[in-house]
Amino acid sequence: MQVFKQHRGIVAPLDRENVDTDLIIPKQFLKSIKRTGFGPNLFDELRYLDHGEPGMDNSQRPLNPDFVLNQARYQGASILLARKNFGCGSSREHAPWALTQYGFRAIIAPSYADIFFNNSFKNGLLPIVLSEAEVDQLFNEVNAQEGYELTIDLEQQLIQTPNGQAIAFNVEPFRKYCLLNGFDDIGLTLRRSQEIKDYEQQRLQQLSWLQPQA
Repeated sequence: MQVFKQHRGIVAPLDRENVDTDLIIPKQFLKSIKRTGFGPNLFDELRYLDHGEPGMDNSQRPLNPDFVLNQARYQGASILLARKNFGCGSSREHAPWALTQYGFRAIIAPSYADIFFNNSFKNGLLPIVLSEAEVDQLFNEVNAQEGYELTIDLEQQLIQTPNGQAIAFNVEPFRKYCLLNGFDDIGLTLRRSQEIKDYEQQRLQQLSWLQPQA
């Protein structure tokens, strides 16, 4: 998993509440479990004017000029600004996969659905919770300034705005530790690989019948 310590990036504002996981990555794209290739279909129903299906050449599809990610000023955005209850709906890890594969490193919103919130941390995506007033302020600033960037410092738990304001955010210590070190669940387990091997050898010595038979 990619390490997250400090990140500076352009902010894309998605000004709608209750964005569910089917809107983030529609159900027809869930057939694959390869964990790759989902970025071009992020927000597929909003991003394109036609109906998307797996295997389509997205470079030939008509884009929706009104959708925020298709607008020139937000190209290369890596921080998504959203409204409350982001990531609601059905449980699908494909949603953070699609967001990270598009290029997002962090999301800022007043609230998230629990499963999406947990899945984001496990995939190197930082979901930041701010108050609705703070989110409103950021929306106003993003809309007023082209190329608006934020700097997110996970170690200090601070967001730095272009005007010099520092906005503090909370993050659970263990999740912070995992992001700072790039540890997903498998990575955490592999840190104890030698202990696991030692235990398995000890068990085989104590219970010889567990030895595989030739």
